[in-house]
Amino acid sequence: MANSPQAKKRARLGEKRRVHNASLRSLVRTRIKQVIAAISSGDAEQAKAAYAQAVPVIDRMADKGIIHKNKAARHKSRLNAQIKALAA
Repeated sequence: MANSPQAKKRARLGEKRRVHNASLRSLVRTRIKQVIAAISSGDAEQAKAAYAQAVPVIDRMADKGIIHKNKAARHKSRLNAQIKALAA
């Protein structure tokens, strides 16, 4: 347990940031799941719309460091490939 006032404050701030970051990570996962659900339903237009909503969220979280930039690129690439395969 933190003893000094500085350590106590750092613990408070760390917990606050952890909760906030968890919320943002959850948002990314939700958007990705929405795209996957649209792909599973077989509706190409709905999948494209869901993908268009997911990409800015994924990019924003990568910029903030919530997820790694390579992970963001991987998700976008794989989702886009699945949408293209669905349309073909």
